[in-house]
Amino acid sequence: MKLDLVIVRLRYVERARSMPRDIEDALRQDSRKEASRILAAVEKIRKENRSEGQRLRHMLRYEQEWLAKGATFIAGVDEAGMSPLAGPVVAGAVILPAGYKLRDLDDSKKVDAETREVLAAIIKRDAIAWSAGIATVAEIETLNIYYAGLLAMRRAVENLSPVPDALLIDARKLKELAIAQQAIIGGDGKSLSIAAASIIAKTTRDGIMRTMDSRYPGYGFATHKGYGVPQHYRALEKLGHCEIHRLSFPIVKRVLAARETSAK
Repeated sequence: MKLDLVIVRLRYVERARSMPRDIEDALRQDSRKEASRILAAVEKIRKENRSEGQRLRHMLRYEQEWLAKGATFIAGVDEAGMSPLAGPVVAGAVILPAGYKLRDLDDSKKVDAETREVLAAIIKRDAIAWSAGIATVAEIETLNIYYAGLLAMRRAVENLSPVPDALLIDARKLKELAIAQQAIIGGDGKSLSIAAASIIAKTTRDGIMRTMDSRYPGYGFATHKGYGVPQHYRALEKLGHCEIHRLSFPIVKRVLAARETSAK
């Protein structure tokens, strides 16, 4: 049969649909160069799909171990915003359905902003439960950033319903919670549940910082989200601090001290 290669490319390359065997056989018998290019593109997609499938299965190994122990609801927990100079620290907690796989789900730091927002919407739609917990700047200043991060995580877990049977946490443990826990170093890149929590934490915090940008114009919070980038340092030197700056952070103290010195 004579194939319309424009339609074939649209369906099986651009839209990445599964190619029927008869279409593939017809392409292999087609002498046109475009037919060979389509076959190569389809094979590349298949190879990428196999690789992604293997990655996702590998990132479910901790969840599978807990399911084998009898756990039903396993929550991944992670935080975002420990190192910025301004804004709250935000934690995410997510209970995914058993065996759930989501293409491109990974540590939020490995995913671009647009993809993070898409993933967050899908996670919120598909999760058994999800939650975000926040520790304010005032709490960061009172407790220090480490314990504020734990507080945000605890709040995220306590907001979940149903209550999880087990927690998978990125490199920490929540001693105040009487729930079985496993701390996994680099967990946001090793567990899909923790990766999902990292996406929720990051996108929630980014949304907060976009709001802060309109409340405190001139600092560029919508762009850098409070992190210590040159634009932020310049704004601090020019404008001084605002209510959401973490004044206990040494770098903030140094920039503000230098600003006061230069003003004398």
